[in-house]
Amino acid sequence: MLQGCGRATAKERRDYAVLLLLARLGLRANEVALLTLDDIDWRAGQLHVQGKGRKRATMPLPPEVGEAIAAYLRDGRPISGSRRVFLRSHAPHIGFTSSYAVIHIARSAINAANITGVANRGSHLFRHSLATGLLGSGATLTEIGQVLRHQNHDTTRIYAKVDLASLRRLATPWPGAVQ
Repeated sequence: MLQGCGRATAKERRDYAVLLLLARLGLRANEVALLTLDDIDWRAGQLHVQGKGRKRATMPLPPEVGEAIAAYLRDGRPISGSRRVFLRSHAPHIGFTSSYAVIHIARSAINAANITGVANRGSHLFRHSLATGLLGSGATLTEIGQVLRHQNHDTTRIYAKVDLASLRRLATPWPGAVQ
């Protein structure tokens, strides 16, 4: 889906950076929408995020994500007095007022990629995908919970769906069962 994203226009650069934040860091739509220029520490390669319950978290800023944000800021972000990173593409050029703009960007990318068979067709799909990808790479639920900034293991289990193919490889055959 990310490979199919254009980057020729300001809006495309903005949307690509938004999608990378969702896909690589598992940020929630509201966290992306509320991100400010002051939340990015370029020298340290870190991002400060205001999560659920107004809890602040410091996360690494992967080079790919940082480059996408920088490309938008340098060659796309309209001139504005707003400190929000992501602005509306049409006047007035103000920061996103809610998570809906991020959800819309995610939904549009999912639709453009012709992804079907998923219940959630919005930004939350990226958190699910990140969690299941980490699980498939051998990460523990504790590690996945740390990446997603969960307080409770039960919350992480919702995102990290059981990988039945992996479980089948671990299962031992039933004695006397038909092969």
